[in-house]
Amino acid sequence: MPGRNELDSSRIQKAVTFIRSCRQEPLTLKLIARHVGMSPFHFQKKFKAFVGLTPRQFLEARRLEALRGELRDRASVTDAIYTAGFGSGSRVYERVDTRLGMTPGEYRAGGQGVSISYAMADSAIGRMMVGATDRGLCFVQFADSDSELLELLRREYPLADIAPMGARYPDHFREWMAALENHLKGYQPHLNLPTDVRATAFQMKVWRYLQSIPYASVQSYSEVAAGIGQPSAARAVARACAANRLALVIPCHRVIRGTGALGGYKWGIERKRVLIDKERTAAAMK
Repeated sequence: MPGRNELDSSRIQKAVTFIRSCRQEPLTLKLIARHVGMSPFHFQKKFKAFVGLTPRQFLEARRLEALRGELRDRASVTDAIYTAGFGSGSRVYERVDTRLGMTPGEYRAGGQGVSISYAMADSAIGRMMVGATDRGLCFVQFADSDSELLELLRREYPLADIAPMGARYPDHFREWMAALENHLKGYQPHLNLPTDVRATAFQMKVWRYLQSIPYASVQSYSEVAAGIGQPSAARAVARACAANRLALVIPCHRVIRGTGALGGYKWGIERKRVLIDKERTAAAMK
């Protein structure tokens, strides 16, 4: 006969399947708990323990994931919103700033109608491009040439209105650039800059956790997975790191393999090694 923990795990898996298959609105905590034969209180507690999110957070993440798929298929925005399971458009627009980073229409159109300004600068690890919308940073990446960086930006936002920053940067953009440059030099260990990025609920959870890893410290993918309450999700953590578009601001370079090897880094292993070494050197000098 299965133990209590095994039985709870089976019920939570059943609940996850039910949520993924059901798009009715509203899908209440009471309804889901009844479906798996648990009390709402016990179900809420166990779901959070096993999944790392509350049932409501998981349901919202699933609907936003479905919305992304509908938008990519070029459905109309209105049809996509209702097909994904949202009861009204206003409910989506309340969430897009922290989940999609753009409105559904902007996301579907590959950034069409969005204005992105960018600037480039030399850094200790190569050329750096910083791109931003009027809501915050949407692109901080490194490459060997300006043309490569511009290609990366255009690939990310193929239909956005992309233009270089004017000769005189706006005050807020100049402050962001200065913060990034000072961070690379070891003068400003902590970054707290506004961002405008698309992300799934899981990616956002990982990225927020990465921002909590102390300067000059590293953690393994498994440690990050455990830190977000999902110890079996080390591979998913690695994928979330690889999806990061904001180098430094979301410090994915501080995540390494459990063996101590550096692991992957989308801007090159050598850059990752330099970043970690520079942080440790700066911290040792304080």
